[in-house]
Order: sequence, then C-alpha cells, then structure tokens
Amino acid sequence: MTDLLYSETETDLRAAVRSLLSDHADPAALVAGAAESGSPYDAGLWKALASDVGAAGLLVPEELGGQGASHREAAVVLEELGRSVAPAPYLTSSVIATEVLLALGDASGDVTALLGDLAAGRRTAVAALPLSAADAPPAGDAGRVTGVADAVRADVFLVLRADGLYLLERSEVSVEPQTAFDLTRPLAAVTPGPAGTRVADRETGEAAVRRGLLAGAGLLASEQLGVAEWCLEETVRHTRERHQFNRPLGSFQALKHRMAQLWLEVVSARAAARAAADALATGSPDAAVAVAVAQAYCSRVAVHAAEECVQLHGGIGMTWEHPAHLYLKRAKADEIALGTPGRHKEVLAALVDLQAP
Repeated sequence: MTDLLYSETETDLRAAVRSLLSDHADPAALVAGAAESGSPYDAGLWKALASDVGAAGLLVPEELGGQGASHREAAVVLEELGRSVAPAPYLTSSVIATEVLLALGDASGDVTALLGDLAAGRRTAVAALPLSAADAPPAGDAGRVTGVADAVRADVFLVLRADGLYLLERSEVSVEPQTAFDLTRPLAAVTPGPAGTRVADRETGEAAVRRGLLAGAGLLASEQLGVAEWCLEETVRHTRERHQFNRPLGSFQALKHRMAQLWLEVVSARAAARAAADALATGSPDAAVAVAVAQAYCSRVAVHAAEECVQLHGGIGMTWEHPAHLYLKRAKADEIALGTPGRHKEVLAALVDLQAP
C-alpha cells in the first residue's frame, strides 16, 4: 500500500536540510547574488549537504559507504532544495548518476570506489545526457552533447557508447559552459574523449541509464513540489502584509479564490510526488506509472505557482531584486527536464493502454 505520509526520520531530515539551506542558500540574499555572478555553486553548501548531513549517500547502501536510505528520504532533500532553488548538483549526481551506477548490479571496483566517493561528497558525477533527455540515447559513438546539467563542476562523466557504458574523468572530456535559462542550474556542452573505463556492456549500460532517468524524473517531481510550496507560501505572506484601499490584498475574494485553487493543486502535487518516491523506494511494479503521473502533474503545478507568485507580487514580482524570477525560471526549466509533461502523458497512456485511436 502506498504511504504518502512523512516518517519521523524524514521529518528530522527535512529540519536539518532546511536549517542548513537557510544559512547557506537564502533565496533573497545569497542565491540571487550568486546567480548574477555566473558562478552559483557554493562549495561550502555542497560539503555541508553532502558530507555533514550525509544527503549525497542516501541512495547508496551502507556497505558501499552510503546511508542505506531510500528514494523517500532523497525526495525530502529535493523538496527542500526546490524551496530554496539552491544551486547544488544533487539531482544529477546523488540521484541520476548514483542510480545508474547502482543499477549495474555486481559492479567493478571502479564503480564501487566511485559510489563511495559520491556518497561521501568527495566527488560528483553526471550522465553525459541533455537535461531534457527522457530515455537512453540511440546506439552510436558518443559525440558532443549539449545541455548537460551540472557538468561545469562534475568530476566524473558517465558516457554511453555503442559498445557499453564508460566512466571518464574530468581531464578526459571537454566542457564548454552554455547560457542557461535557469541561472541556478548551469548547463554545458560535453565532448567526451576517446579514453575512459568501460564498466558495462551496451545492453546493461542502456538499462542502467533508463533506470537513472526514471528515478531522476520521479524525484524531480519532489523538487517541483518544493518550488510550488515556496511560491504559494510567499504569495500568501505577501498578500497578507500588502495593503490596498486600507485592506490586505489577500482579503479580496478574487485573490482568495486564486490562492485556494493553487493550494488544492499543491496538495495534489504533494500526493503525486510522494507516490512516485514511495513507488521507487519500494520497487513497485507500478513505479513507471507513478513517475509519469507525478511528472505530468507536478510540472504544471510548479509553473502555475511560480507565475501566480510573480503576478500577485505586483511590481516587485517583476524585478530582479525579488527571488520570484528564480523560481519561475527553475519551474520552467524543470518542466522540460527529463521529458516534457506531454511526453509523460504519452508514456502514461501507453502504460495503462489508453493510447489514442
């Protein structure tokens, strides 16, 4: 039976991560300034999150140096990262790349060592795939790949070639930063060199990449939930404090209706995101269905919440000084990440045999 509630452990983890992010990644003060600088990453934030809190190793078994937790706990971390739009390579390294490596099964010593490093926060890894990728690439020699998220700070790259899955060190690839719409999640073009360590054949590597992308899409819904929650809470706070005609803005019935509707969407998104995380954590045979539902729904809710946040803040919401624009950009970027809502609807239709005639 699907469990949508948060456990005591998950609640404690949320409190620890939120406290950390409030010190290192306050949206109004720190994140916006870092975004403007062109270098949003904070090494101190990542060290604290990955090693001090132990968030980077949540999906890694204890015998490999991780925390031995599950996707439910990782989802809580991503909710909080979404609430703060923190520039951390958690989704790409601690979820997608880690899941790909774990899916290899009886891995080689290179994979085992890398998993230990990722779990401890000593290194980060990314799959050499566009952020928009929804499936493993077709067979062929890996060439230049554009739109690779968090590649600018990655230490190891997972490259799927015609003959298998390879690990390439930073020195074995060329990384060219690109202009990203979401300033808190940098993109880059990656050109793998001919070297690398082969860790799986093509069939095994392709299945592992698909597993990593499925987990990434499922937990991305939790990040989208965090974005939507912050936008709703900030909008409610602003409309309570902002007065017009000697009345709080939030007291006007039309605005009440809009925020009530948004609240219903957010709580529904929470149910969808939690269902996806629970399905991944328990290895449910319906995990693909839960992930498709979560992505198809949570993407739209995050964008709607961010748009309402900008609009209901009035003039200040349109300025660079207010962090609302960071949430709108993250929501719009996440909407096309790991498959668009339309594609996830098509996948869902195929999974439940509801294809159009």
